[in-house]
Amino acid sequence: MRYMGREYTGKGVKIALIDSGVDEKDPRLAEAKVEGWSITLGATGHALLSSDYADQNGHGTEIAAAIHRIAPEATLVAVKIMGERLRTSAELMASGIETASRAGCSVVNLSLGTPNMGKALLLRDCCAVAVEMGAVVLAAAHPKGERAYPADLPETIGVAAHPDCPLDKFFYFNPKRFPRKEWGVLSDKFLTHGYGLPDDAGPARYRGSGMATAYLSGVAGCLAEAQPERNAQLLMATMRRAALIPIPEIGYS
Repeated sequence: MRYMGREYTGKGVKIALIDSGVDEKDPRLAEAKVEGWSITLGATGHALLSSDYADQNGHGTEIAAAIHRIAPEATLVAVKIMGERLRTSAELMASGIETASRAGCSVVNLSLGTPNMGKALLLRDCCAVAVEMGAVVLAAAHPKGERAYPADLPETIGVAAHPDCPLDKFFYFNPKRFPRKEWGVLSDKFLTHGYGLPDDAGPARYRGSGMATAYLSGVAGCLAEAQPERNAQLLMATMRRAALIPIPEIGYS
């Protein structure tokens, strides 16, 4: 990514993907540096970590490929909190945010969220700790503009998408919402935006706010490399200044 007259690739930066894991054998990730862990909740509600972050669904791998495209030299940290059906909980999201920030990740990507306002405080506490530790947290916004956490929290950058924008753009608005009959194995409890549908060209094409969040996380990784002395708040301010803001007078709505 070009910034202030120089090219940046995310070198020396860790970007966490709190998702369904990563398939390191995917050819798009052949040159990527990948590490990570999985998190489950024990009978007492405590977070249990293991070294297995293999992707059972494919969603996390798509997110990883999108980030790697923008920041090819960043280390991708796969934090697996979902299995094949992409089911998870706010507690697992919170655990993922906390463990990623404590592991030194400068950027934390969540291409998912929850509309449950009762879990907002839990997620806000973890996001606040992450920001204090120097991490920028990016999360996918609700596809219909309704509430979603952690995207709507002041400590995070919420990302929305537009269905008419090509996938090599970074900022989108008002994404397409796929009908329930087209969800397949997806759960409706947690919003895992970014799914496309199979077409004649081959496998499903991914788009939506989840993919937009991934691309923007790559941008954040490059900015973190360009400005290593800046804290999370200053990096977030830099990203806002560079954003394309919707202005009705020039055609945005």
